[in-house]
Amino acid sequence: MTIIVLNFKTYRESTGLEALRLAEICEDVSKEYSVQIWVAPQVADIYAISHAVKIPVFAQHVDGVGYGGYTGHITAASLKAAGASGTLINHSERRLKLADIDASIAAARLAGLKTIVCTNNVATTRGAAALEPDYVAVEPPELIGSGIPVSKANPDVIRGSVAAVKDIAPAVGVLCGAGITHGEDLRSALELGSAGVLLASGIIKAKDPRAALVDLVAGAKK
Repeated sequence: MTIIVLNFKTYRESTGLEALRLAEICEDVSKEYSVQIWVAPQVADIYAISHAVKIPVFAQHVDGVGYGGYTGHITAASLKAAGASGTLINHSERRLKLADIDASIAAARLAGLKTIVCTNNVATTRGAAALEPDYVAVEPPELIGSGIPVSKANPDVIRGSVAAVKDIAPAVGVLCGAGITHGEDLRSALELGSAGVLLASGIIKAKDPRAALVDLVAGAKK
């Protein structure tokens, strides 16, 4: 089944009560169109959202630390207790060093959280896959928020990433990110071998988020 991961980022339109409303929209569309939609709100909104909807709720980041004196860090245990099902790691707006990515994956795995490691090209995708997260999400940073899908601007990044992951860690899924907005973008990403997409502004900043989400899901099936 196709996977759509909606990153709420820190937009005004996806904070607090608006985040909850958006998650409820995602759940409705998920049921209506039989597609997996996972939401990634800010940490402060995870508890409320995870207790209001049944679709998976992901964090936007997790630190590779456990209990102790780590003021300001986000632990995997706290995310799990808040109701999170998984977490993004190494988003282009929250880059980590390789050792930190490894530690974050290990901490998330220990807590029972799924992991999506964001990458920006074939080489970093290959390196991330070797750490065996559940998914890698390929997002060239120059295309994020541009409205130009990577599946059109640079399809070889997706093809190469899918091939690299299959060669190194076949169990790791590949998601396509950056510039995803319309159904044809999702359809192209799937045709290139990805399991789904990671997106944000194309839905969240739309005048009608539900209509934009329906366009994305329904358009991919045409």
